[in-house]
Amino acid sequence: MHIRSPRHLHIAAHAELISLIVLLANVFTLHLKAISSLMGPTHGCAYLFVVIATWRLKHAPVAAKILAVVPGVGGLLALRRSTAWAPSEPSTQSAASPPRSPA
Repeated sequence: MHIRSPRHLHIAAHAELISLIVLLANVFTLHLKAISSLMGPTHGCAYLFVVIATWRLKHAPVAAKILAVVPGVGGLLALRRSTAWAPSEPSTQSAASPPRSPA
C-alpha cells in the first residue's frame, strides 16, 4: 500500500488544470473579460499552491518536485510521480517468525 498525497494537493492540481483549460477556451472563443479576470487569479493561486505543497511533501522525490513547476499539468504529473515512488508501509509481521496460534 502506498502513502497517498494529501487531499488538498489533489484538489489544487485538478483546479490548476481545469482553470487553465477554461482560460485557453475563453481566449480562443469568446474572450470575455469577466472569465479572464476570474480564472486568471484562480489558475495562478492553484499553481502556486501545487508547487509549494509538492515541495513540502516529505515522501515526494525530486523529480515530482521539479514536475510540479510545469504550469497546467505539473500538479497531476507530480501527484503521479509522488504516489508511484512513495515508500510502502512496513508489514506488522516479520517474515522470519511464523504467525502465532491462539492458545
